[in-house]
Amino acid sequence: MTTQRPNSGRDGGGRSTVVSETDATETTPAEPAGPSDANYVAEKERSFLSRLYTGTGAFGIIPHRRTWYIVTAVILAICIASIGIRGFTLGIDFEGGTQVSVPASSEVTADAVETVFAETLGEEPESVQTAGTGEAETVQVRTETLDAAQTEQITRALADRFGPELTTADVSSSDVSSTWGGEITEKMLIALAVFLVIVFVYITVRFDREMSVAALVSLFFDIIVTAGVYSLVGWEVTPATVIGLLTILGFSIYDTVVVFDKVSENTRSVLQTSRRTYAEQANLAVNQTLMRSINTTVISVLPIIALMVIAVWMLGVGTLKDLGLIQLVGVVVGAYSSIFLASPLLATLKERRPEIARHTKQVLDRRARVEAGEDLSDLPRPTRGRPSGRRRRAGADDAPRTPTGKPRRAR
Repeated sequence: MTTQRPNSGRDGGGRSTVVSETDATETTPAEPAGPSDANYVAEKERSFLSRLYTGTGAFGIIPHRRTWYIVTAVILAICIASIGIRGFTLGIDFEGGTQVSVPASSEVTADAVETVFAETLGEEPESVQTAGTGEAETVQVRTETLDAAQTEQITRALADRFGPELTTADVSSSDVSSTWGGEITEKMLIALAVFLVIVFVYITVRFDREMSVAALVSLFFDIIVTAGVYSLVGWEVTPATVIGLLTILGFSIYDTVVVFDKVSENTRSVLQTSRRTYAEQANLAVNQTLMRSINTTVISVLPIIALMVIAVWMLGVGTLKDLGLIQLVGVVVGAYSSIFLASPLLATLKERRPEIARHTKQVLDRRARVEAGEDLSDLPRPTRGRPSGRRRRAGADDAPRTPTGKPRRAR
């Protein structure tokens, strides 16, 4: 139909320009099918780095989601088996015990002190390590709780072996109760529960329920795998490890939210198209944020490695080493879960919705008909534009309308 709209005044002021307007909500035949309609084809002719940088959807992460589910399940099975069979190497803060500190020198080394302990008490200590640098460097020995007589015995043995440079006054000892580590663990579990609830509520409000479920599954994967790596390698679990675990969860959820935000943007009008499915749009979003996830991970890993180098090789601070280890493992695991677990799981959950499942079937059926050489001109196009309640009626409404409002003066 044609309607007259007021002119802005540039064509002579007050005159009306006839504008042809077609109702966008009317069902019209689809345009002739071409190769671009037959299939969604990602650009795979470019080089690997070019595809990675441009994010053209050439990496089929979500289309191969079953493969990543199998990889994820294998990783989880190994970690859970290790936790159940081997357990953890708990530090003195969790098990309790006695810590003996001896000033280090050219003669007082970790191996020499460990030998004295084994000869004096008849058993080797749980751990012997150095801490500090220069004149502040010490050899720290952790062992089971010693009584007063055993502590006095080992102190004299060290003074006799490394004297006269080392005296009994230079050897210090302290008892650590296991209750402190238990209190830290309890507070960590409370903080973890609060964190997960806040994350679930935020993502549900910001996005939707399926994204909340996928994000929580990703977080649980990060916790289990990080703990499993500690169990497999045998690294000592300290209060710094527990604190660092909460830190990596923040990184993981940040990376997941960035990916989900792009998925939400790409799939906002997916039901109004017949060329791409929800999974394909989500896969495109993952490709578009893949380089950002890699850059964020690398930028996060570099200072952690620097922290570990300074802590272990230069300062000998065991607490920084424990904190750096858990952050290094958690950052890598969190990047994996955001890309290869959370996003594919989101697509799977979304496809359980009837409207998305129906739309996916329609897209795939249309492609099958195109590949078979059938004519698609009889297929209606998806409804777009104005709602049907605002359609103009034919007849009286086809007459030219008088411009409304005050016309602008001609210049």
